[in-house]
Amino acid sequence: MSINLKKGLFFLCLCLAGLSCLAIDFDRLQGAITQKFGVNSLSNFNAWKGMMVTANKLDIDEKLKRVNEFFNRRVGWGEDLSVWGISDYWATPMDTLGKGEGDCEDFAIAKYFTLINLGVPLESLRLVYVKIKANVLDNDNVAQAHMVLAYYKTADSDPLILDNQITEITPASRRKDLTPIFSFNSEGYYLTLNGARESMNHANWSRWQDLLKRAMKEGFN
Repeated sequence: MSINLKKGLFFLCLCLAGLSCLAIDFDRLQGAITQKFGVNSLSNFNAWKGMMVTANKLDIDEKLKRVNEFFNRRVGWGEDLSVWGISDYWATPMDTLGKGEGDCEDFAIAKYFTLINLGVPLESLRLVYVKIKANVLDNDNVAQAHMVLAYYKTADSDPLILDNQITEITPASRRKDLTPIFSFNSEGYYLTLNGARESMNHANWSRWQDLLKRAMKEGFN
């Protein structure tokens, strides 16, 4: 097989499978984060890189735990308007590490990219929009929009929930405070946690595609 044909098949794979063929380039990522956020951002970047190297040797359960704990402890919470000056911004992992803060979407996205690059199968991960109640026993409590990351050991298993608000990883069935709205990954859009894949609405799909392009430009390719 010719080199050009091999390259063509590689990029075809990227187009068909989204992040499933993702290869990480630490040098490019370091250049991207320092160019945008300066050398002070290297503290978070180097800590993330070190965690990646260590976690790469672990089984999936330990990878989930390490990644969830890393971002929950290393990154502070902040709304998009205060962090980025706009009401709704989907940050790349380098954006989140560079700023050192982000909202629930940014936490979930950073964990998603990191776990894929640690070899966790793409089809096992979904970003999940939910409604969350601070007190599930209070009928007057207003549910807030929230995003978490879900890991599926099998296609029909009770997913494990990685949440920036709770460091412990728990099965979805135990998170009575969460009401799933829809979930998605690079393969598609799902109406329920275990539902069939459907087409993502245009606004969310455009935002997701823009994020993937920015991440690949930084070095996730």
